[in-house]
Amino acid sequence: MTLKEYSHEVLAAQPIGAWSGEAYRRVVGALRAQLAVEGLTQPHWWTLNHVAGDPGRWTRTALTERLKRYDDLGIDFNGVYDDLVARGWLEEGPRGMTLTEAGEAGRLRARERNMRVHRQVHAGVDTADFVTTINVLRRMVANLGGDGDLPE
Repeated sequence: MTLKEYSHEVLAAQPIGAWSGEAYRRVVGALRAQLAVEGLTQPHWWTLNHVAGDPGRWTRTALTERLKRYDDLGIDFNGVYDDLVARGWLEEGPRGMTLTEAGEAGRLRARERNMRVHRQVHAGVDTADFVTTINVLRRMVANLGGDGDLPE
């Protein structure tokens, strides 16, 4: 898709909130639509990734505390965990949660769906421009009192 060209002055006067908000709605909407094909929500995805990344580390309480910073929908995280347990994707032990084989397979399918969105978002965007955009947004977040560091 070709974008119309504008002068630097016109672009510099654009409202960042409007454009970043529109980008957020489009990207998150596309991700949520892809996850919905698997019967998943973003909190399912977050849970699967965190548990896969450090099996046995996460209890419900610790993972909820970690994930609530991303929650803009008032998510019932215990309901998400219960759903993943009921699907047979997540097991809970005395040391924390782990994914089952079915859970890992579902996570990999969801990852591929998210990568489709990632590739679509990045189409026609130079890597250096993308990195600059992320750094500019990080700076803006920090300038407004937020945490501009990448999540760990």
